[in-house]
Amino acid sequence: MTETVLRALLLVCVFAAVLLIVETLIAGVMRSRGDGKAINYRLSLIKRGHSSEQTLQLLRRNASVVPTTLPPLLRGLALRLERLLVAARLTIPTARLMLILLIAPVVVFVLLLLLASMLGVTMNLGRMLLLATMAALIGGLLPLMALQVRANRARKKMEDQFPVALDVFIRGLRAGYPIAAALDLLTVELPDPIGSEFGLVTDEITYGADLREALLAMAERWDSDDMRMFVVSLSVQHETGGNLAEVLANLSAVVRERHSMMLKVRALSSEGRMTAVMLTALPVLTLVALFLLNPGFYLDVASDPIFVPGFVGLIVFYAVGFFWIRRLVDLKV
Repeated sequence: MTETVLRALLLVCVFAAVLLIVETLIAGVMRSRGDGKAINYRLSLIKRGHSSEQTLQLLRRNASVVPTTLPPLLRGLALRLERLLVAARLTIPTARLMLILLIAPVVVFVLLLLLASMLGVTMNLGRMLLLATMAALIGGLLPLMALQVRANRARKKMEDQFPVALDVFIRGLRAGYPIAAALDLLTVELPDPIGSEFGLVTDEITYGADLREALLAMAERWDSDDMRMFVVSLSVQHETGGNLAEVLANLSAVVRERHSMMLKVRALSSEGRMTAVMLTALPVLTLVALFLLNPGFYLDVASDPIFVPGFVGLIVFYAVGFFWIRRLVDLKV
């Protein structure tokens, strides 16, 4: 065999080996993704060795119950933060997260002061105000914005999964399953977030909770009108009797029609909502990015006497515009 033929055979063998390795890696990645989708977070915790009671306490956030002794404004903010953490699938207690969000801006502010002193920047009221604002944005607002984005994705996925969960539940009832067994079917057949949520419901029922109370608690955690209608349907059927599968089939049709109308409204209002996102998020991101890349752009003018009232007025006008835009794009269907 000539040298050219041997070189060609060697190249063919190398190509075949690389192709085999790439196919093996792709098959492994696809298999791992398929396994990840086939199990929800609750089942993965149980698989790691957690008991059902430990998983229930961890995901239901028992340590994060908002105390009733708080003032109404703080209690409302704490409840909103609690729902945000539930939707974002975080198990950290609300009190600990609030403490972190309060301490993080202080830490960032101290670090900025140390960095400014190392660079020889003279501090005055305007620069102190600017550094405090940057610390609040970096340590508090930006993490909350990231949590909000993650929670919105989970809520959207929950809304898409709920009609499918109703269909699976209805098929279980028509196949002869009791309500508890049909709910347990959802916990192993559906991925997150709805699979874990119905798993919490079945765990609460196992430990003695009432079915209606467990489902109502799930609806309150996610602030979902669809789940509240589901709870009302179960309650009415429990008190008056009737064909539950038929009632839930009608509810599933209503939920799908409502979601279809919601998608139409979202499509028609997409330009306004995107404009609202750009008008609210872009100034904050631009301010933080420009300060981190070129801090002298702001620090050089922070010593001007008009900077403090102008900067405070800017923050006030931004807050007013933020809440006004949120009210304009907050469409109810």
